[in-house]
Amino acid sequence: MKLLVATSKTQGARENDFNHCIEGELIWIAPCCEDGEESPDSECGCGRSFAGLNSHHGTTTALVVELPGFTCSDYTEALRSSMAAQGWPPDAADEVAAGLLSFAFGWEVGTVLERRYDLFIERLVPASPG
Repeated sequence: MKLLVATSKTQGARENDFNHCIEGELIWIAPCCEDGEESPDSECGCGRSFAGLNSHHGTTTALVVELPGFTCSDYTEALRSSMAAQGWPPDAADEVAAGLLSFAFGWEVGTVLERRYDLFIERLVPASPG
């Protein structure tokens, strides 16, 4: 199953990048506040970030990974638990999980993504020197 996880890859490509998540933690695309909707570069940062399910913090970069053995039910429960802990309606977890799984399915494993409100763009990983 393809999912999104937090990554530090390509951090710093944008001046306002941040990564307060745990490397490799499952993330979701949380709704934005008004400032985030108006500009992904707002001070809040929600319009350019993904949210960690465990840390409850944000990152501006996500990595598409394949997690063998992890089921849709596992993912939905992880989302439900995290959403409840953060004050989001946990009964939305089924719909959120389905949307995120569909979203991740459209990207190649290893792709690093950035968010610009409702636009998601692949970030190219710089080649190693030499």
